Amino acid sequence: MKGKKKAASAALFLGLAGITFYVVFKEQDFGELLRAVREMRKGYLALAMLTALFFVSAEGILIWYLLRVIGDRCSIFSCLKYSFTGFFYSGITPSATGGQPMQLYHMSKDGHKVSDSTVVLMSVATAYKFVLVVMGLGIALFWWGGLKANLGEYLPIYFLGLFLNAALVVILLAIMLNGPGMERFLCAAERLLVRLHMLKPSEKRRDSIRGLVDQYQAAVRFLKGHMGVIGFLVGFTFLQRCSVFALTYFVYRGMGLSGAGPFTVMALQAVVYIAVDMLPLPGSQGITELMYAAVFGRIFTGSSLTVSMCISRGLNFYMLLIISACVAAYAWWQGGKTVTLPE
Repeated sequence: MKGKKKAASAALFLGLAGITFYVVFKEQDFGELLRAVREMRKGYLALAMLTALFFVSAEGILIWYLLRVIGDRCSIFSCLKYSFTGFFYSGITPSATGGQPMQLYHMSKDGHKVSDSTVVLMSVATAYKFVLVVMGLGIALFWWGGLKANLGEYLPIYFLGLFLNAALVVILLAIMLNGPGMERFLCAAERLLVRLHMLKPSEKRRDSIRGLVDQYQAAVRFLKGHMGVIGFLVGFTFLQRCSVFALTYFVYRGMGLSGAGPFTVMALQAVVYIAVDMLPLPGSQGITELMYAAVFGRIFTGSSLTVSMCISRGLNFYMLLIISACVAAYAWWQGGKTVTLPE
């Protein structure tokens, strides 16, 4: 059943990718696009590629840092494996729901405690969404004129995305800070699975759930007592977010264009991310390209709009997805310790 779901998700992703490519390229000269890439200033192209790689690698650095803070030693290369694996599964599942479960699975296989891994991944996810919401609110409050002028009729999609991200931050914080509530939720889920005859009744499993929640709460209390760690997490996440927004500016300059400052280009790219980040499409296929065309129409004029879209999207998603697919395949092949589940 899980294999069928993965296959269906992959098929949906490939289908949406095919439709998107068709819509984007149907009236374009592909040779002209390749010439545009070759004519890009190589220094800016290299910077764009490096910022794309840093964007995914930064999550691995944060996972490595938080695991060490909690007291769980791990190599930086293993943590980079977790981040690229998470990116791949997030890219092929609606609303990026598949990334963290697969990260948790591989971390467990490598011998990390489920409680520590859960706290680390939830902390990274919460900081990621929190920074995105703060950026979104800042753009709406202090750059309203530019936002309204460039989005026009797409403003409701932006505020929908901002609301969904803010709601998720609240939900994640509520889950992280409410240990008893988490225990009740897990026990209720366990009872439901028993009633559905998917699990056998087991008091040992109940004890394991209580122990897991106790360990989880201990890790959360540790992080709450170290505000410097939380400050570093939020600050580094802000740098991570800015890196992928800067990618579009490097593409802009690499194409020999000028007139728009780095803040304008980065702010508009942030607007695109906020608008589509929570929409239930694998990799936000189609809607990302639609929003990009609507938002950057005044920045990239004429044929440069499509060219810049293809280059930016190619670097910050498709290139990373191919690399992440290779890393995910390696992670499955590599294996590791067997995950021990409660009976």
